[in-house]
Amino acid sequence: MKNFPDTIPIFPLSGVIYFPKTNLPLNIFEQRYVDLVTDTYNKDKLMGMVQSRKDGNEVYKVGCLGKISDLQKIKDGRILINLTGITRFEILEEIKNQKLYREFKVNYKNFEEDLKNLSAIPNTEKLIDKAKIFFKKNGLLLNWVEFNKLDENQKINTLSMISPVTNEEKQKLLEALTLGDKIETLENIISFYLHGVNFDTQTIQ
Repeated sequence: MKNFPDTIPIFPLSGVIYFPKTNLPLNIFEQRYVDLVTDTYNKDKLMGMVQSRKDGNEVYKVGCLGKISDLQKIKDGRILINLTGITRFEILEEIKNQKLYREFKVNYKNFEEDLKNLSAIPNTEKLIDKAKIFFKKNGLLLNWVEFNKLDENQKINTLSMISPVTNEEKQKLLEALTLGDKIETLENIISFYLHGVNFDTQTIQ
């Protein structure tokens, strides 16, 4: 495990689940997050994304560390960034500070697989076949030719991030420890939504 900071600034965002090896463009305009991005960019470019809970100021315990890979300042004060996912983390506690944004003490030890090149890759063919049907039923277009150029980890993280499922289900995918766990969880979720579909007769484009 690389030596990532154990205290990081956190951007809580409702309805956005962010995975390792994916890219997340963000339009930053609130002053607290302008401060967060500015401080982060001037330091080590590392910040955390975590989903807000529905009740009050609480956040989920697992999020994703990202690195600012691109930053553009707009004349009206906004900042446009691209965040590249590195590894997931578990929140241990919030750190009190005098800043407008929040900082948390975090631990990465449960998610070492995020940084490894896996030698044994679970079979994803069945899941991707179901995902194609699921996306088509929901009117979602995905360039499957370009998608197939991704490595297996990126494929599963991308499907987990963009699938039209609930935020709670996406959080469950984020918290799945291994790629195999994530594949099984995502396949179960999609199968639930596709209940009643005959996969033997369903034509996939």
